[in-house]
Amino acid sequence: MAHITLQLSDNLAERLAPFRDRLPELLERGLRDLLNDSRTENGLDAEAIIALLARQPTPEQILGIQPSATLQSRVSELLAASKAGTLASKEEAELERYLTIEHLVRLAKAHAYGQLQKSA
Repeated sequence: MAHITLQLSDNLAERLAPFRDRLPELLERGLRDLLNDSRTENGLDAEAIIALLARQPTPEQILGIQPSATLQSRVSELLAASKAGTLASKEEAELERYLTIEHLVRLAKAHAYGQLQKSA
C-alpha cells in the first residue's frame, strides 16, 4: 500500500478529521465523481473517451462517442492557431494528442459499425 502526504488548510483538515479512517474511500469517491463530472450532456472529454475505449464498450456505445463542446472548442482553437502558425510547442503536443484520440475513435467506430452490420 502506498503512503501519500498532503498539505491541507487547517479548515479542511478539521472537516476531514471525523473521517480519518475513511480517507481512502473519500478519495476514491471524489476521484470517481471528478471523472464523471468530466462528461457533459453533449459528449465526453479526452480522458473520458480513453476510459470508455479501455472498458471494451459495446459497438453501440462506441458509435455513440461524441466529444464535449469544451473539447471541440479547444481543438478548434488549436487548429486555428496551427493554421495561423502561432501554435506553441506545448499546444502542438496537445493538438497531436487530440488528433490521435480522434483517429482511434474513428477506427473504433468503423470496427463497431462493421460488427453491427455482421450481426444484422
